[in-house]
Amino acid sequence: MKKIPNKKVTPVPPKFNMMWLWILIILGFFGLQYFFSSESTKKITYADFEERMLRPGDVERLVAFKNNDLIDVEVYIKKDKLSEDKYKEVTPNSNSLMLTPSAGPQYVFTEPSAEILEKKLNASQDSLSSDHAKVAVNYEDRSNPWAGWFISFMLPLLIIVAIWMLLMRRMGGGAGSGGGAIFNIGKSKAQLFDKESQINITFNDVAGLEEAKTEVMEIVDFLKNPKKYTDLGGKIPKGALLVGPPGTGKTLLAKAVAGEAQVPFFSLSGSDFVEMFVGVGASRVRDLFKQAKEKAPCIIFIDEIDAIGRARGKNSVMGGNDERENTLNQLLVEMDGFGTNLGVIILAATNRLDVLDSALLRPGRFDRQISIDKPDLIGREHIFSVHLKPLKLSEEVDAKKLSAQTPGFAGAEIANVCNEAALIAARKNKTAIDMQDFQDAVDRVIGGLEKKNKIISPDEKKIVAYHEAGHAIAGWFLEYADPLVKVSIVPRGVAALGYAQYLPKEQFLYTTEQLLDSMCMTMGGRVAEDITFGRISTGAQNDLERITKLAYAMTAVYGMNDKVGNVSFRDSSGDSQFQKPYSDQTAELIDEEVRILISAVYERTKQLLVDKQDGLIKIAEKLLEKEILFQSDLEEILGKRPFENRTTYDEFVNGGVDGGGVPQTDLPLDLPPEGGSTEAKAEDKDNFKG
Repeated sequence: MKKIPNKKVTPVPPKFNMMWLWILIILGFFGLQYFFSSESTKKITYADFEERMLRPGDVERLVAFKNNDLIDVEVYIKKDKLSEDKYKEVTPNSNSLMLTPSAGPQYVFTEPSAEILEKKLNASQDSLSSDHAKVAVNYEDRSNPWAGWFISFMLPLLIIVAIWMLLMRRMGGGAGSGGGAIFNIGKSKAQLFDKESQINITFNDVAGLEEAKTEVMEIVDFLKNPKKYTDLGGKIPKGALLVGPPGTGKTLLAKAVAGEAQVPFFSLSGSDFVEMFVGVGASRVRDLFKQAKEKAPCIIFIDEIDAIGRARGKNSVMGGNDERENTLNQLLVEMDGFGTNLGVIILAATNRLDVLDSALLRPGRFDRQISIDKPDLIGREHIFSVHLKPLKLSEEVDAKKLSAQTPGFAGAEIANVCNEAALIAARKNKTAIDMQDFQDAVDRVIGGLEKKNKIISPDEKKIVAYHEAGHAIAGWFLEYADPLVKVSIVPRGVAALGYAQYLPKEQFLYTTEQLLDSMCMTMGGRVAEDITFGRISTGAQNDLERITKLAYAMTAVYGMNDKVGNVSFRDSSGDSQFQKPYSDQTAELIDEEVRILISAVYERTKQLLVDKQDGLIKIAEKLLEKEILFQSDLEEILGKRPFENRTTYDEFVNGGVDGGGVPQTDLPLDLPPEGGSTEAKAEDKDNFKG
């Protein structure tokens, strides 16, 4: 095969900035004006002129001209007289920059009028001897209307035009806007990545998203080997929508696609289409797809597409000519209109799927909706393995244990935990990061920064201790409740006086018994305050909020109430957000059943804590002594849990399951206890009145 020599690339000189050109023109104009209008002659009086020049006969000629209301008289000295010592002050040296240094005039004096000048000059020359030749005065008209008009009118106009052009060049900036000129404000702001400017992130850097990687890898493979699919009659998908909670890796996955694909990759945000000028968004959409067609096959990635993809017609006040809707309409046309966009694939990311317009989600536009959920146990282990690679770790650090101790954590939170652990270890002057540093980092992420200087009265600290002890007792002796593995009364964060960490069993579905046990565990803090002090505080506000939310979900959403029946009033589409989907009579029934349910939960929890009051007091006193209790401390005080079911952490780390492959999931509305969430309870110090 003949080797093609590399072409010699001629370097392109940088573009000269027009701003500097205008600055040079203006400065040059003023410089020339100053140079030619500056005083190159020496001013003298008439008496000096008469004594030094006129009487000795050194004057060659006089030129007078009108300057406002006065008469300026220029004195030209004879060339053979300029060599005398008395004229050295006006004789230029060899370094002078004057264009015509010996041409003159050398001196100038001023008189009130031509008549006075003539009278003085005649008197002076009459007193001279007849040997002196009389010097006549030549009068000149030096008024130039064009110069005055230019200086007074054209020069300010030119300065204004120069400033305007400079401001226009600074407006509407952006990578693809042609230098930022306002005339290119409708150009796309997409950043182009190709073979010369490739991203170094690949699919190997993305962990915990195996199903999503499979979907997008197929798109990349289609672009690389389209014949494999077209031979079977398949068509390239128009677009893929990445949907998931914040921090789960949607943008990272798109970067991996850009790193893997050997095709041009356009990256931009949904807000890049938004501008204060009418029609700019639609214009940028057209320009984006125009560039993409020229680079096809290629990929376009739009991050946070909900900025322009919100459902139309929701804001009736804005009307049909809303700029955002115009932008969305143009995007819909470009994705699947009469024009063909062969080889152009669109990737988009959002965490607000519910607000997107239905026209965007139909087949033919975003053919695939790839769900990116929070990672499960295996996914968290892989993510920890990726983020632990650049860290200097001790031998005891185990990604498997860390993944089991951080249920409900997304990829961004895991990265934050690893970074916090490194910072904590460095703060303690350690040479390697150990497991204790990771434990402190998890506490930092869950409960916030430890407040060592927070002043808490002994009474408040005692209330917090019994409150957290109530949660611990309820979680330990209820079969389906999530047992506490760590409870603390160390102040953290802005207003957190205590928090409890759970390691629940990750699961998809929840039964009525599980939800009721969870409500009793959450009610344990309020009940412990009641039976111990005979009064309650505001510290259980967060507990009551979660209990009320869950009780309404059981009654009106999950069909777990006999009187309300097997009905669900949850409106997933959001069309009934301004009106209840049931009658006032049903609303009263739901409210009554919720109160009955919460009252029953309170009485059940109270009976449990009364029966286990000795353990409640022991845990509270131990908390006041040590401030932090772990699962081993609870076993020492309360004994082994009277149930055989094991926690996910125990099963995953110590064996007994196939790897804990139950993925993280949340039930609708996040109303039941979040499967695999690490709870952080916060009581507001300002709300404690005890």
